[in-house]
Amino acid sequence: MLSEDVVSKADYCISQNEAVTRGLTGPSSSRYTLGVSLFKSASTVSLWTLASRITGLVRELLIASAFGASALTDAFNVAFRIPNLFRRLFAEGAFSQAFVPVLAASRAQHGEAATKKAIDHVATLLAWAVLILSLLGVLAAPFLVWAMASGLQQQPEAYGAAVKMTRWMFPYIGFMSMVALSAGILNTWKRFAIPAATPVLLNLAMVLAAWLLAPWLKNQGIEAIYALPLGVMAGGILQLSLQVPALSRIGLLPKVGLTWSRLQEAAADPASKQIASLMLPALLGVGVAQISLLINTQIASHLAPGSVSWLTYADRLMEFPTAILGVALGAVLMPQLAAAKAKGDHLEYAAMLDWGLRLVVVLALPCAAALLVFSQPLVSVLYHYGAFTDKDVQQTTMALTGYGVGLVGLVAIKVLAPGYYASQDIKTPVKIAVFVLLFTQVMNLILVPYLAHAGLALSIGLGALLNAAWLFVGLYRRGVIKPLPGWGVFLLQVLFATVLLSGGLYYVGLKFEWLAWRHQVLWRLGAMALVLLASAVVYFACLRLAGLRLKTFLRR
Repeated sequence: MLSEDVVSKADYCISQNEAVTRGLTGPSSSRYTLGVSLFKSASTVSLWTLASRITGLVRELLIASAFGASALTDAFNVAFRIPNLFRRLFAEGAFSQAFVPVLAASRAQHGEAATKKAIDHVATLLAWAVLILSLLGVLAAPFLVWAMASGLQQQPEAYGAAVKMTRWMFPYIGFMSMVALSAGILNTWKRFAIPAATPVLLNLAMVLAAWLLAPWLKNQGIEAIYALPLGVMAGGILQLSLQVPALSRIGLLPKVGLTWSRLQEAAADPASKQIASLMLPALLGVGVAQISLLINTQIASHLAPGSVSWLTYADRLMEFPTAILGVALGAVLMPQLAAAKAKGDHLEYAAMLDWGLRLVVVLALPCAAALLVFSQPLVSVLYHYGAFTDKDVQQTTMALTGYGVGLVGLVAIKVLAPGYYASQDIKTPVKIAVFVLLFTQVMNLILVPYLAHAGLALSIGLGALLNAAWLFVGLYRRGVIKPLPGWGVFLLQVLFATVLLSGGLYYVGLKFEWLAWRHQVLWRLGAMALVLLASAVVYFACLRLAGLRLKTFLRR
């Protein structure tokens, strides 16, 4: 049971920004504790992220059913990964890590007028940069496909399709870079819903493309797979369009300079220079993760046909817990940690990190256990239709199990890394990421000869655990993380509930013939829904039986 000392210390950390926003001062502001504010914000992001992942699974289900796991699906996945790689490298990765702390600090220290001017300058520089990058990407598509997956050259049709689809989709990075800018602004102003809801539009666009456009293309004698890149581009346009009214409502719609003089003015802004200086090490840090992805995709392209797709399907399932928990917590914590750092409120800073880590443990640990003991039923129910064969189920299950080993680490990184970024320390996570990259490749050398594509997934999982542990130790040694009392009892309570949950799921996984129910769609979906609902009830009942008061925990 959490001690009253833990609750009182956390409740003491009142969010001053929340109090000001609500017009509260003095004793009445104590009702709005830091934990309540964070939990509400994280819940908003999580709910929209859940909607995004559900529509994403529908998207993958349609793709798997229509196209299975083949050389052409590998070609699409490679082509889609190339703009996504640059998006994560420049937009949601290095740019967000540098932009959000500077934006939050500027708002806290210089006010909103100066911050709006900085936003205009940053938007100008970003727009010009991604325009040039998109043009270069279209021209360099053959080289990029070869660098990402040279193994596709064994099947010229797939290689040519990958090059063509890369050219169609590369401008997607331009839309998503501006979406990342908008999300950073909205999150800093505590408007979390729109950035979290935006990915739903991409999934819906791709669902419509796979459902309606693909059959039409096939009837026209065109490869149906080309419907997917058209859906991606439509999704990018829709996502950016959603941001415009949200930014206009708070008076922060960026004004992009179109002349050379405006570009020079933007480059001379101190905020722009600070973001650029922070982006350089951040690029290296994010680049390390993307290099790991590049290497893994390259290796997978030389394995059995379908390997890239098996890994992709497993990764989509992993995005459920990592996004709903990790991304939501990271998006909420980053601007508030940066604001607390700018105010010099070390108590609030430490309390937010402690609360985030407890939430990771209580929610990510049972998810990881479920992936390890119940992965085949999950893959069967979600993907085992149409062109997706029994072999595809088994191969995707192996990859999902490997990823599941590192789930807690993957989610924890989303909480721990902002502890560095909010202090504008990007170099330390970069150094850790470089070492983890080396570790991951050593694991690939050991595991891939025996486990093939599943070895790639397991290497990533083990690397995530190492990365999270290293980040935690670094923050602990600096005194940034100061664990509040009650952690030992808290871990025992969660482990007790997780062990009982795992035993139940393992039994259900063996008891029922999930693969054999392929043609009994409604029966299989209903059984899975019932199992997952019962699992949640059992888990939280066990937590309560062990003495963990969730209401008190969430109030933190």
